[in-house]
Amino acid sequence: MTQATATTQATVTQLETRGRLSAADWEQAALDAIAEQGINGAAVEPLARRLGVTKGSFYWHFPTREALLKAALERWERVDEEEFLGVEPIRDPRERLRALFRRTSREMQSHVIYSALLRALDHPVVQPVMSRVSQKRIDFLTIAYRQLGLDRLAASYRARLAYAAYAGFLQLSLQLGLPRLSHAEFDEYIDHTISTLIPN
Repeated sequence: MTQATATTQATVTQLETRGRLSAADWEQAALDAIAEQGINGAAVEPLARRLGVTKGSFYWHFPTREALLKAALERWERVDEEEFLGVEPIRDPRERLRALFRRTSREMQSHVIYSALLRALDHPVVQPVMSRVSQKRIDFLTIAYRQLGLDRLAASYRARLAYAAYAGFLQLSLQLGLPRLSHAEFDEYIDHTISTLIPN
């Protein structure tokens, strides 16, 4: 095969792949891999196999693996923020917090990704995303607690405590498999968390 033929075939492959896969497809595949295997699972060759394409498709959309990771995590950040802040229209801050705690207690891939990213905070792409996500969530909680009548310092402390409870429970359940709760026990745990973290 001549170099010209090989180049032509590669171009055809890229064009065919471009028609079938978008950058968003690669981003979602990377997030799926992170959920299953951690940050190291989002490597180009395994992702290409997962998607059933050649690496040429990847390089059509992204110059490097780091560029893919950055785009994938920003995608996760946007979608997760919509989920987390979906309770924002609820005017009553107490009801808003209750709805938030119940919403985030559901099993979601986003939780698994979050837990995996906590194990990769030394990665230069992961750290800034996790910092932004955490700060936005704490700010959201702080505003709600301020609206409940807590002073600035007390609201910030309660927001950190609530967020630590969320992150800690994910680590216990997803990394250590603890605590092992039945559905009824989990519902009771959420009720206890709500009564503990939301002042009357």
